[in-house]
Amino acid sequence: AIMKSGGASSCLHSDGMTRAPVVKFPSILPAGAAKAWCEEEGNFQRLKAAFDSTSRFARLTSLHCVLAGNCLHLRFTASTGDAMGMNMVSKGVDKALRLLLEVFPEMTVVSLSGNCCTDKKPSAVNWVLGRGKSVVCEAVLPSSVVKEVLKTTPARLVELNTQKNLVGSAMAGSVGGFNAHAANIVTAVFIATGQDVAQSGTSSACITQMELRGDEDDMSLWISCTMPCIETGTVGGGTNLSAQQSCLKMLGVQGAHVECPGRNSGQLARVVCATVLAGELSLMAALCCGDL
Repeated sequence: AIMKSGGASSCLHSDGMTRAPVVKFPSILPAGAAKAWCEEEGNFQRLKAAFDSTSRFARLTSLHCVLAGNCLHLRFTASTGDAMGMNMVSKGVDKALRLLLEVFPEMTVVSLSGNCCTDKKPSAVNWVLGRGKSVVCEAVLPSSVVKEVLKTTPARLVELNTQKNLVGSAMAGSVGGFNAHAANIVTAVFIATGQDVAQSGTSSACITQMELRGDEDDMSLWISCTMPCIETGTVGGGTNLSAQQSCLKMLGVQGAHVECPGRNSGQLARVVCATVLAGELSLMAALCCGDL
């Protein structure tokens, strides 16, 4: 249906892996002072220099600080080339914390990961700020294609999407679960391309939106999938396995991009989002028809 309608468009609007250590101070005053220190541009540049010195590809792009009593959660975000990059970022964070300890010797590092990252757990912070690749994908399907291929109408799909994916998920108190079955698609692609399958839970956060477009007599269907935390890489880990390398080669994204590090992993994230969009169309149409 998507191919018959001219294909889909995608936009990768953010790219940054995160790691958020938690550090502790004797009281709230030095904790607050450390937060203020980290948020000053000159000091951030010092932390960035320490962080960036640990890798040829990892580059610190932002630091989000959250106080909880006398503890400080520091959410580091960095670009990591074509690697998924979690280990790379952890190494950089460790170096940055050593610098912070020199400035605040009373500080204690509780853990290199304090769960504000957030890794392998659905969370509002990933949903709002993103983690890994943040991608949006859309397509417009003429009414004739919807009726011929999907055996339903744009109006029925829009109504179902509103009541199921939006209202139903809101009533369930979902975080990032405003979709029909994104996790099925993400998990399948992750296994096939050598990704960390445990991250499919966070990477499948998605909101599926549908609208009617065009003339009242012949409405087209506009559909989009917004996925703010797709954690993909095309080098390292399971991407080195022969079967998974074959899949990456078939998609044209195997290994590191020579001219623009990060382009291959970003393209893979676009593929994930577009495939999720196709899966959403398929299942939603089946529900409309009663064919599930």
